[in-house]
Amino acid sequence: MAYDLDRIVDRKGTGSVKWGSYRGGTHSGPITPIDTDLQGNDPVPMWVADMDFACPQPVLDALSERVHHGIFGYTSASDGYHAAVTDWFNKRHGWSVSKDWICTTPGVVPALHFAVKTWCRHGDKVLIQKPVYYPFFRSITNGGCGIVSSNLIEENGSYLMDFEDLERKASDPEVKLAILCSPHNPVGRVWTANELRQYGEICNRHGVIVIADEIHADLMMPGVTFQPYAKLGEEFANNAMVCTAPSKTFNLAGMHLSNMVISNPQLKEAFDAYMHETGVAGGLNPFALVATETAYRHGEDWLAQVLDYIHGNYLFLKQYLADNLAQLQTSELQGTYLAWIDFRELGLDQASLEKLTQLDAKVLFDEGHVFGAEGFGFERINLACPRSILELALDRLKIQIDQTVEPEFSPSDHKN
Repeated sequence: MAYDLDRIVDRKGTGSVKWGSYRGGTHSGPITPIDTDLQGNDPVPMWVADMDFACPQPVLDALSERVHHGIFGYTSASDGYHAAVTDWFNKRHGWSVSKDWICTTPGVVPALHFAVKTWCRHGDKVLIQKPVYYPFFRSITNGGCGIVSSNLIEENGSYLMDFEDLERKASDPEVKLAILCSPHNPVGRVWTANELRQYGEICNRHGVIVIADEIHADLMMPGVTFQPYAKLGEEFANNAMVCTAPSKTFNLAGMHLSNMVISNPQLKEAFDAYMHETGVAGGLNPFALVATETAYRHGEDWLAQVLDYIHGNYLFLKQYLADNLAQLQTSELQGTYLAWIDFRELGLDQASLEKLTQLDAKVLFDEGHVFGAEGFGFERINLACPRSILELALDRLKIQIDQTVEPEFSPSDHKN
């Protein structure tokens, strides 16, 4: 069926984090309620990474049927559920996974916390690559561990791994884990097999367990192919936990169901033991079970249409910036639905940039610095929304930049 992705779904009154509240640029302040109906001068939320598209119709139908059953008792993952998950991995990525390798968790972020607690002791270190998804930081520090970053190298609007620095950081005997963001959030890189192999060889050489966050694995732009980390070979899979979920793929984040893939029996036994210790292991939400199984079985057509629309939004964003805001540049988007925009040519400090975007334009981005100091001067924008919302946000931004910043050149001077 054809989906109307231009349709604006009113999310007021649903408890939506994205549309009902905002923490400000630091993400550490108190929650500020917002009341957004896109009329007048209400804020336009472009921050939290969930989509503004309704879920696939087969998922909605399956959930409705489950509701009408009327009993929602303790629920466990069925053979059908595991088959749907593993069939998806095989069909979508050519990755063969046994159901015995799967551990369900209430989300990837909780699983990161569990992983740190499972394989690290207080005072150990965990390796990441900034700028990177900011919940990584708390999962490390909440486990009593130190953060070590091998920062990505920015080059001509794209990002590369610094393998020499990675080798040096991984060789520290106190580094026990490395969290790999693949595809990378927020910079939009999809790592090649060669890049991942170099990364994995370094970690394996130094006994560093890899936690591969592949939550955006299904969200590829045209011509880009995703490489599952564990598909590199047994030596890589045996030293890793791969984090997967239907949440980003099918807009099911509120269902709180993710699938961790751990093929090494010793690693899985340790992770399962910690899950039982915390009381998290056990039954699943019956609606999450139905939604996930149905999405993986019947959501591919919806996903194809959504990916085409998101790519269209990315092209619209690039053209809009070239025509109207040539001071701003967006990094190449290979995967995810999150654009990484460089505002540094405006010459604003962080406080002034946040005032311009949040208070004056009333466009709520994820401020770049929350992904690490390496993100200062950048903003992350969510492209998984109707194009009219994206255009409204950009129009507001243009008005404020035109009023606030003295242009040094006209858009016609810009060379793509």
